[in-house]
Amino acid sequence: MQRAPEPRPRARSPFVAAVLSLLFPGLGHAYAGAYQRALGFAAPPILIGALAAGIVLRMDPPRLIEFALAPPVLPGVFVLNLVLLVYRLVAIVDAYRVTVFLNAQAMSGGGRLGRPRLAFNAISVAGLLAVILVMSGGHVVVARYDLLAMGALDDPCVFISNDRADTADCDATASPSPDGSQEPTDEPLDTPSPSLYEPPVQSSALPNATIPPWNGTERLNILLIGSDQRPGDGTYNTDTLIVVSIDPVTKQVAMFSLPRDSSDLALPPGPLRNAYANFGGVYPNKINSLFTQTRNRADLVAGTSRTRGYNALKSVLGYLYQLDIKYFVEVNFAGFKKVVDAVGGVTINVQVPVLDEKYPSDTGRLSRVYIPAGIQHMTGAQALVYARSRHGSDDFDRGYRQQRVLTSLREQANIANLVPRIPELLAAFKATVKTDIPQSELAKLAGLAGGVDTKNIRSYVFSFPRYGTQTGPGAPVYKYLPNADLIRSAVANAFKVDPQLEDTRAALGQEHGSIWVLNGSGRDGQASSLAAYLEYYGLTASAPTTRPDVTGASATRIVVYNGAETRLTETVTFLESTFKVKVQLKTDPRISVDVIITTGTQTPNRTPPPAN
Repeated sequence: MQRAPEPRPRARSPFVAAVLSLLFPGLGHAYAGAYQRALGFAAPPILIGALAAGIVLRMDPPRLIEFALAPPVLPGVFVLNLVLLVYRLVAIVDAYRVTVFLNAQAMSGGGRLGRPRLAFNAISVAGLLAVILVMSGGHVVVARYDLLAMGALDDPCVFISNDRADTADCDATASPSPDGSQEPTDEPLDTPSPSLYEPPVQSSALPNATIPPWNGTERLNILLIGSDQRPGDGTYNTDTLIVVSIDPVTKQVAMFSLPRDSSDLALPPGPLRNAYANFGGVYPNKINSLFTQTRNRADLVAGTSRTRGYNALKSVLGYLYQLDIKYFVEVNFAGFKKVVDAVGGVTINVQVPVLDEKYPSDTGRLSRVYIPAGIQHMTGAQALVYARSRHGSDDFDRGYRQQRVLTSLREQANIANLVPRIPELLAAFKATVKTDIPQSELAKLAGLAGGVDTKNIRSYVFSFPRYGTQTGPGAPVYKYLPNADLIRSAVANAFKVDPQLEDTRAALGQEHGSIWVLNGSGRDGQASSLAAYLEYYGLTASAPTTRPDVTGASATRIVVYNGAETRLTETVTFLESTFKVKVQLKTDPRISVDVIITTGTQTPNRTPPPAN
């Protein structure tokens, strides 16, 4: 009886094998039936992937960030990416070739029908080339991102230091101020520009400055600078000055903002103070001009022409706060817009509406700006308006808004969202950021920043009236005069104060309400104690000797005059909660304060806690 012929084995597709090996090395070989070869190709990436996953899972996010920014990692990633490219290329081509060979061997009956003839289909080969191109494209993207990151982290225009020679081309490419012209500026329109006193040359050039590296255990202080660089007029105003102070043990963070109009700051001992001896050793100009005044004065501040201005700011603010300010990070205003846009915008909880009838727009004209209260998602341009606007409020309110923008950006820094935007983000970074943080310290500082709880940040704006005085409306030039003793006390106790208390103080202080406390109960010292208690919570309160119009009453009486309740919403809520009474509203043009509190026999005795 004649045996039926055996069915011809079904051929495997070399193209499918190549695609499967694109997904993971060895899958194509298993599809073709070469199981031992499949295991050989799959074992190395499985073992390496398991090892990497174990390391990542055992590391907390701050340590992972620190590891990613370590100096050898980025070059190592480039080499590893190249090795993986070659390995995957070999796996794909080999899977294709093995499948063709096994098909040919099956067709020849295992060699019984003659030598296997390898058949390479033109369409199938084209498919193989397409698979190779797709695979290579992914590695090219990784290599590009890696090279961009290495270039940004080694850019002398970004990472400046006292040890690196001046780079003249860097300042020439600085981004201009966002208004696009010299006028109008963001200066108050009714304030004339003061002439800056330039002290005579004191001595020969000072020796170069060195920054001891951060030891990882001491309180770390970094100066954040927002600069207003105007093309063609030679000025360089550092309008935003925020010192971020981090406790590396508790991961607590405090931010200290000094208004740009702050004047007459005491200078640290040395050549800079000696140069202003005729002014009592204080800097008589606004603090936002100190950079320009010192950047080319080798006799006053150590460093190069690129670092002197920053060294001066760190020295003067460090002396005011009694802190060692280790590093600075500067972003110019035009660059700030690019950075925010590069991360996809920022969502901010606008607590107080912003209304500015005279904001300098990009066209060079004054425009009207209104930002309503509530959750707002902002582009870079909108976030800059929110951070810079001042004509509808003041420099102090602006300090709080700037801090809110920074914390919002930090909270929304999502790695998954940032990866597709890496080229734009790095381009914005290189064009707009300057810092003296050494590249060798970046990993350690990034790891520390990654562990910070942004929801527990202490925010301080050293503003009028709580932290200083200001010149009256009749003065030729507006000046804000900070009280150094009050500021130093706040800085020293920043991590000892309940953050909720600081939030209350900030909200009440922003409203700038004026309060009188009058003694209607007859108890000695009650009014002055209550006024001190209210001052402790950030209110501007005093206990004048003015006789109250009502005495001997039992309940506390609180009267808000002349419509002040519309702008003192937080203050009214706080007073009603503290004294358990409802405020009364009156109109009386003779009353010069916003609120008058008259105590009664049942008014609780409140005193501020003893100073630490």
